[in-house]
Amino acid sequence: MNIKITFPGGKKVYAEIDGMIIKTDQPIQYGGEGTAPSPFIHFLASIGTCAGIYILSFCQERNIPTDGISINQEMVYIPIDEGKMKLDKIVLNITIPPDFPEKYQKAIIKVADQCAVKKAIINPPKFEVRTSIKNER
Repeated sequence: MNIKITFPGGKKVYAEIDGMIIKTDQPIQYGGEGTAPSPFIHFLASIGTCAGIYILSFCQERNIPTDGISINQEMVYIPIDEGKMKLDKIVLNITIPPDFPEKYQKAIIKVADQCAVKKAIINPPKFEVRTSIKNER
């Protein structure tokens, strides 16, 4: 899989994947226009939405309505050197309606825990950054 990153102007950075564009921008206070989430916000959102697709698929396979199911994702920060903050913990709280089948209440937690994004964080890939010179033709 390849993702093409482009710089359309200002503080915007876009990622193109299979003809779809993921737009990012920086908040106004950091010199952007605030027209899209920052890359880090997209990263954080990918955790909750990944857990969400696992939950959605689990419910659809069992004909469990997803109305009333939601995930609240809380980021817990702790102070580190010189007043800076570090992301310490991400808490996913799955809210289910009162009529959600009791026999699946623990299973839905296990399903959300299978998130591929979370697994990639726990077992991180290696990174390699390099440059190449564009051929002029």
